[in-house]
Amino acid sequence: MTATAHERRGADRIRSVLAPLGVAAVTGAAFAFVGAVDPNQPGHYPTCPFLFLTGLYCPGCGTLRAMHALAHADPLTALGFNPLAMATVPFLLFWWGRWTLRSWQGRPARTTLARPVYLWAFLVLVIVYWVVRNLPFGRVLAP
Repeated sequence: MTATAHERRGADRIRSVLAPLGVAAVTGAAFAFVGAVDPNQPGHYPTCPFLFLTGLYCPGCGTLRAMHALAHADPLTALGFNPLAMATVPFLLFWWGRWTLRSWQGRPARTTLARPVYLWAFLVLVIVYWVVRNLPFGRVLAP
């Protein structure tokens, strides 16, 4: 293999991981911003529209505060703000890592995130979580 062919292969690898690295950079910047700007202080972030209109918690309520706690290395507090969001973080990291590795290896990206049955199951889980966290016995799930 010639030097130029080897260099081109390295450049192709770098180019192939630009998308996953871009997603990591944007996510890292957002995470750093939420870590620096405390969502527990009023006026920094808008109120959840669903909470504002109905007085009920949506599945995402508490996620900003959970990410702020996670940014400050306090996973137990983060878990208290939104357990479902905290449970999804490892899966998101896994999928991002798999995407990055496949891109680096030059393998085609998968066009499906997961099998449809898993996506439907997750949707059912989110809806059940949404309902239960607004019931009297589910207050432990409320932020």
